[in-house]
Amino acid sequence: SIMEATILNWVKNVGDKLEEDETILEIATDKVDSEIPSPVDGVLVEILRQVNDVVPVGEVIAILETEGEAGSTPEVPQQAKAPEPAIQQEQPVQEAKPAAPVAPAPQVAKVEAAAPAVPYVPATNGAGTAIPSNKNGKFYSPLVRSISKSENVSLAELESIAGSGKGGRVTKKDLLNYISQRGTSAAPSVPAAAPVAAATVAAASVAKKASPNTPATSFPANGSHEIIEMDRMRKMIADHMVMSKQTSPHVTSFVEADVTNLVDWRNSVKGEFKEKYGEKITFTPIFIEAVVKAIQDFPMVNVSVDGTNIIKKKNINIGMATALPSGNLIVPVIKNANGFNLVGLTQQVNSLANKARNNKLKPEDIQSGTFTVTNVGTFGNVMGTPIINQPQVAILALGAIRKKPAVLETEHGDVIAIRQMMFLSLSYDHRVVDGFLGGSFLRKVADYLEAFDKSQTI
Repeated sequence: SIMEATILNWVKNVGDKLEEDETILEIATDKVDSEIPSPVDGVLVEILRQVNDVVPVGEVIAILETEGEAGSTPEVPQQAKAPEPAIQQEQPVQEAKPAAPVAPAPQVAKVEAAAPAVPYVPATNGAGTAIPSNKNGKFYSPLVRSISKSENVSLAELESIAGSGKGGRVTKKDLLNYISQRGTSAAPSVPAAAPVAAATVAAASVAKKASPNTPATSFPANGSHEIIEMDRMRKMIADHMVMSKQTSPHVTSFVEADVTNLVDWRNSVKGEFKEKYGEKITFTPIFIEAVVKAIQDFPMVNVSVDGTNIIKKKNINIGMATALPSGNLIVPVIKNANGFNLVGLTQQVNSLANKARNNKLKPEDIQSGTFTVTNVGTFGNVMGTPIINQPQVAILALGAIRKKPAVLETEHGDVIAIRQMMFLSLSYDHRVVDGFLGGSFLRKVADYLEAFDKSQTI
């Protein structure tokens, strides 16, 4: 599910010796920072991507020499050009060097934490450089091609840009500078190039997503405004939210639930629960328990969409939106939530929330969610219209619990009583979840909350 990563820091420098599993660099993938270990023992002989570069998963970012003398160049036999890899890998173009003593081909590190190293296949230029397929000999990275496609930059325009990268390569910065100036200069009219074919539907979605930095707005330099650049996480959240609204036609349904029984039960057992299990019980695991039961009743909300196919998920993996000290949100996932009782759900909720607040989440902790719950009541809000966490098709917002007068039906007639009430709102993808399914599922969640057994023991 991860399409790209940002390089945060190179822990090792060119020439450093490495042991297998020793950390080479730190990267950020979808809000989570990770350390990437060396796949082999060797020497770091070349770094191909720099700090802050956004790199597609699978692209070569460094070359490790595993055997032979440092700085030696593998001898290249005089033969036909080696077949190109299925996905081109960005490499610096260098002049051919005299053949050196034969040495084993070095290994390459990839931006894939769990992927093994693959052999580096030298091309026919004698410098261990992949031969680009473009007719003019220029190489364009997947990121540059993706931006070109989304901004309608033709191949002819791309070839006219003077690159500042190694070997004259066009970098992301070069392309963005060209795009920003394109509207102010008279550019020749050229036909649009054919779009680059996306490898998967997910890759196509990433390529089409809107940038939060556009369109640019000019402000007068009179000191009345403060311009604050988005941090890395906020940029990713902005991209994800825009992409979700462009992907799914959102519909939101609301219900109000009487949760007096569960509030009274939780207040009566929280001290004993803490003493017995060493965990603080909040309302969140109780809500998640009700959601899991409702998903089992209406499994078609636990799906995703792939073109015209509906992917029905067998696992119930509940994401829980968690606020970070920075003000950003992250969504750790309780895997196979239907396999836990209330105590287990409490332990899962507390563990993931603590890891999130202390920046200890791992990439796998925020992956594979099938349904998301967000508690807007934490901020004192009574209801909300949440945005679907793609590729899921529904998200539940929980409002604040408030004491309100409510009508109760008794054997002696209707009475007005003070009850603990809350609103629940469900946003769902109307492509596959219609009003009947979405409304019925939401009502079922509320029914489970209202029917909570306050006599149960812990």
